Amino acid sequence: MANLRQLDRRRKSIRNIRKITRTMELIATARFKRALDRVQNDTAYTEKITELVSHLAGAGLGVKHPLLEPREETRSATLLVLTANRGLCGGYNANVQREAVARWRKLASEVPSRSIEVSGKRGIGGLRFRGIDVDRTFTHFEDKPTFDEVDELAGRYLEEYLSGQLDRLDVAYMRFDSASRQTAVCETLLPLGSLAGADADHTTVRADYEFLPSAESILQEIVPTSFKVKLFKCFLDAAVSEQISRMVAMKSATENADGLIKRISMVYNRARQNRITSDLLDVLGGVEALSN
Repeated sequence: MANLRQLDRRRKSIRNIRKITRTMELIATARFKRALDRVQNDTAYTEKITELVSHLAGAGLGVKHPLLEPREETRSATLLVLTANRGLCGGYNANVQREAVARWRKLASEVPSRSIEVSGKRGIGGLRFRGIDVDRTFTHFEDKPTFDEVDELAGRYLEEYLSGQLDRLDVAYMRFDSASRQTAVCETLLPLGSLAGADADHTTVRADYEFLPSAESILQEIVPTSFKVKLFKCFLDAAVSEQISRMVAMKSATENADGLIKRISMVYNRARQNRITSDLLDVLGGVEALSN
């Protein structure tokens, strides 16, 4: 016969856990809505500036920018990995780390000098556990990364690339496709030569531009800005994807807790009924013995 006290204690424990998971689900839902608004606003701006750079690069103006031109030889590369500081978000961190490890191994066979930088405590611990020495770590990018924080990081990458210290920058993160779909990817952000082919129909675009003071000065301003907003978009995608993953994980945990509570309650009630029946039989047996 099941121990009623143990069953009751276990049921209370699961109910307490359910309160925690339900609260975390509500918090993640609220944070997701705020993060989604930021992603949607930034996506429109990123797409527009990417389209502009693509048109300028394919307009036959005869101007070039070092960020748009691939290096003849890739001697040094940096891999930036964007993970979360906290867990309890399903396979979010594991999926990003899997993409990062695959790209890191590929770079090991192609690039003589490489470095890896990781944002998020989970990624730092996970990659070190896999035997990868992390060169730089960041833990200050929370679920609401600011452009100023990312701009400081992007400025260093641009300086290293333009000075020849860096030939390639890859970013592993969770890309936000929609509220129901997020994909762990590893994209190359530097060089930005892919911008010239970002639009499939850019070769048919013959827009007329008037430059003041010159096309070169405009590109010098727009191209670095396009890189910064693309990197910022990666951070925003990672932030909203983390909240979605946590929201889904906590919702599933809450539903599992509800199922466990229901099953334990059934076992508890059955055991309690059996005990009451047994006690009644003992009393009736005693009364019958006294009457004889």
